[in-house]
Amino acid sequence: MIFARRSGLPGVDAENPITLTVTGRVSRAVVPDLCAELERALAGPRGAALAPGAAVDCDVGGIVRPDLTAVEAVARLGLVARRAGHTLRLRRVPPELRALLDLVGLADVVTLEEGPGERVPDAH
Repeated sequence: MIFARRSGLPGVDAENPITLTVTGRVSRAVVPDLCAELERALAGPRGAALAPGAAVDCDVGGIVRPDLTAVEAVARLGLVARRAGHTLRLRRVPPELRALLDLVGLADVVTLEEGPGERVPDAH
C-alpha cells in the first residue's frame, strides 16, 4: 500500500494544493498512517492556504480490491478533513469502492468525483 501527497496532478483543482494518493491494498494497519499524513498536510503551509470548507482531494483510483477496510479509511480521512474545516473529495473511485460507499451510506458524507465515463446520460 502506497500513499503520497502530490501537487499538480492532472485534473486536480489548481486552487487546492493538497492531494492524497492511495494505491495498493489498504490494510487496517495503514489507516492511522493515512490519517496522520492528511493531518500533517492540513497543518502545514499548504493546508493553511486552503479556503475554509474547501475540498481535500484523495485519489483512490489505485486501490486494489477495495473492501470494508478501504471504506473505513475513507470514513476516517473524511473525519480528519471535517475536523480541519474541509471536505474530502474522492477522485477516480473504482466501481467496487463506490458500491461499498453507497451500501454503508458514506457516499453522502464524502464527495465522489464523476469521471467522464461515469456520468449518467440525460434521459430524454
